[in-house]
Amino acid sequence: MKIEILGTGCAKCKALEEIAKQAMVQRGGFHTVEKVEDPIAIMEYGVMSTPGLVVDGAVKSSGKLLSLAEMLKILDE
Repeated sequence: MKIEILGTGCAKCKALEEIAKQAMVQRGGFHTVEKVEDPIAIMEYGVMSTPGLVVDGAVKSSGKLLSLAEMLKILDE
């Protein structure tokens, strides 16, 4: 599973990246968490409000700092 956190470095973007890493530890297995900070790459996903969460190429959330429970629920979909 590839997780991408979209954001230019704001506090919420950094926090979402940490929550994603925590979720990956809880889930186990082989997963990657990547930070995407390039504004053009972010806009290519159609995300206008950060932080954004992309799972395996699909935008799952934008403009919201998810809780760990919300992150896990999204990853289980």
